[in-house]
Formats: sequence, C-alpha cells, structure tokens
Amino acid sequence: MANLLRRRESPQRPTFLELFFDLVFVFALTRIVHELVLDYTRGHVAERLTTSLAENGETLLLFLAVWWIWTQTAWVTSRFDPFQPTIQFVVITTMYGSLFLAVAISGALAETGLLFASTYVAIQVGRTLFFGLILRGHNLRRVNMLALVWFGASAVPWLTGAFAPEVTRNSLWTLALAIDYLGARFGWPVPGLGRAQVSPWAGAGEHLAERYWQLVIVALGETILTSGSSLLRGPIVADRTLALTVSFLATVLLWRIYFYRAGQILGEAIAASTDPGRVGRLAEFSHLLMVSGILATSAGSELTLVDPTGDAKPAWVGAILGGPALFLAGRSVFEYVAFARVSRPRPIGILVLAAMAPVMVGLPPLEVAAAAVAVLLGVAASDTIRAHGRPLEQASPPR
Repeated sequence: MANLLRRRESPQRPTFLELFFDLVFVFALTRIVHELVLDYTRGHVAERLTTSLAENGETLLLFLAVWWIWTQTAWVTSRFDPFQPTIQFVVITTMYGSLFLAVAISGALAETGLLFASTYVAIQVGRTLFFGLILRGHNLRRVNMLALVWFGASAVPWLTGAFAPEVTRNSLWTLALAIDYLGARFGWPVPGLGRAQVSPWAGAGEHLAERYWQLVIVALGETILTSGSSLLRGPIVADRTLALTVSFLATVLLWRIYFYRAGQILGEAIAASTDPGRVGRLAEFSHLLMVSGILATSAGSELTLVDPTGDAKPAWVGAILGGPALFLAGRSVFEYVAFARVSRPRPIGILVLAAMAPVMVGLPPLEVAAAAVAVLLGVAASDTIRAHGRPLEQASPPR
C-alpha cells in the first residue's frame, strides 16, 4: 500500500479535494455560532455571565468534536496521497458523515444527541478501522490499530451519554472527548502493545500549516455569512447597516492580524525545529484558540445586529469583547511557535479588552463592538508600524 502514501518529493500544497471537504465545515461552524447565540439570548443567561459560560461549555463540547474530525482528516491528507481514489473515498465519506454531524449540532444536547454521538463514533471508528485493514505490512497500520482501541473506548461514553439526562450527558461526553484528545497526545498507548511514535507534523509541517490557514479563512468566511444573514432577518436601517460595517471591519482586522509575519512562515518554523511534533501541537492549540475566538466574535456580531442600540447585557459584552481577546491569546501562542517570543501589542490588547468589559455593560452593543474593533485596529496598526521598521523575521521556533 506504499502507493497510498504522500511522497516527500511531491508538492505539499493542499489539494482541491481538501478545499471541497472544508465546505461542509462552513455549515458546521455556522451551526456552532447559532448555538452560541442561543446561549447568549436565553433570558436567564443573558443577565449573568457565569451562567453564560456554563451554557457555552456545552456548545464547546460540540465544537471540540467537530474540530477533532477536521484535524484528523487533515492528518490523513498529510500522510496519504489525496489523488489516490482510496484516499478520496475516505475524505468524501468523512465529509458526508460530517454533514450529518453538522445537522445534529442544533439539538445535539437534546433530541438529536444520538444522531450526533453515533455519527461522530461512526466517522472515527470506521475510518480508523478502514486504514487498519488496508495498510497491511506498513507501520501506519499499527498506529491505526492502537487508535482504534482508544476510539472504541471513547465510543462507550459517547453513545451512553446520548441517552442520559443533561448533566450526566455533559460529563460523559467530556470524558469521551478527553479520551480522544489524550489518546492522540500520548500516541494511543495500549498495555502490552506500546504506543505510536509517528507525528504527522514531523514530515508534513508545510501541508498541515496551510490546512490550518485554510480553516481560519473558513471561520472568517462563516463570520461574513452569519453577519450578512443576520442583517436580512430584520429591517435594513442605518444602525443595523452600521453594525454590519463594524462586523466586517472586525473580520478584516482578524484576518490582518492572523497573517502578519508568523502566518507566513509557520511551515518553515516547524521544519526548523528540533522537535516538530511539539511545535506542531502548539500550532494546533493556537489555532483552536483563534478559531474559537473567531466564532465567539461572529456570535457577538450577530447579537449586535439583533439589537444594536439596546442595552448590552453582561453575557453579550462577554461575547463581543471576549471573542477578540481569545483570538489574540491564540495569536500570541502562534507567534511564540514561529519566533519564540510574543510581541507586546497582543497581550496589551487582551488586557485592554478585559479592562473595558465592566464599563461596557449597559451600553449599546454597537458601541461595545466598535470599542472591540478599535482595540483590534490598534494591534493591527502596531504590526504595520513594526513591519516598516525592520525586515521580515526568520523563523525561530521554541526548542
């Protein structure tokens, strides 16, 4: 089965198949944002930030499951040749399953819980078993068989939780996600069989870096889709049009901040590292934070479009300012991956957003959103000034 593997000398750029695969995740991320907005607009939640965080934690479970499906598919196309019909079959069937997963997000914590859990388990167990069967005589077969043990173990709390009451279900699904994430983190160790030593980042850092860039673009595209659709769900008047403009500016600034310097050389930084697996895991974590921040920002934009001139409730302020703060936190980790340091504008921006939050409660959501844009503009402007002051830095990843 060596012909299924991606050759090292072949181009590492993502293929059209992978871009096609990402289309279903535009829909999936839109459903996640929809759930976030519902969390923020429930009466008792909107008045209390602590309750909102608990509600968001439930939506976070769904997002982490979706994220893990996407991440593992990116690993598949980094190890295997996506031009091979067998690999195309795997990617497209995963895409089909992911469509049902996205459909099940709305109501996954209630009536569609079984559909969500069973689809997730079917994707993970089915795909891993498929590779375990076809990769005879290759060391990646052992990796998949070890992973299959862990996915089989996590299937129990996934499926059991689908039938359980809310509190029990959340606990079981949290356990299931912990099994999935920790298994991959430690190489899917199995007593008597050892663990996998293969890191997808070691040989395909450039490809995986570009896949994460593309996922960020997908998340930013979801923000534009959500804000534009929100405007159409009400009268197109001056204040709502201004709210859409502010949302668009926030999206542009998030894009600008993301791709400034470090976004251009992530693959180079991973290749230059003595431990590409560790640097790659940091890159994954940074993108998880950034995409989460983009989705929270998207939810904040929709809340602003719902009632731009009303009174911003504590939970709404948490979304509108917290989204950009979470993005900047992820971007700080991302910069550390590339340069082994973090420039001051990013943590300063986080502190300013946090300091503004208490005084923003009760103000019009449009003003809160404009304040968030002002902070992002300050970070982006600082980047531009620094860019003119010195040449493009070389990658210097953490050792």
